[in-house]
Amino acid sequence: MEIREVFARNLRRCRQAAGLSQEELAHRADIDRTYVSALERSVYAATIDVVDKLAGVLGVDASDLLKRPATPDKRKR
Repeated sequence: MEIREVFARNLRRCRQAAGLSQEELAHRADIDRTYVSALERSVYAATIDVVDKLAGVLGVDASDLLKRPATPDKRKR
């Protein structure tokens, strides 16, 4: 999975967990709503500054938005 897709999934998950619409998240982060939508669809790659802004609004560490999902260890069966 590419980092854009990882970021997109984590951003959507965190936004929904916070109970925020794309519009409200964008407003609080002082970015355009269409940009949030594009980020959640992996259309654009966010700058580190935007990642930090969004994380701050969502109340998570910026690194949380970039963490890849845990993959099950195929050796353990």
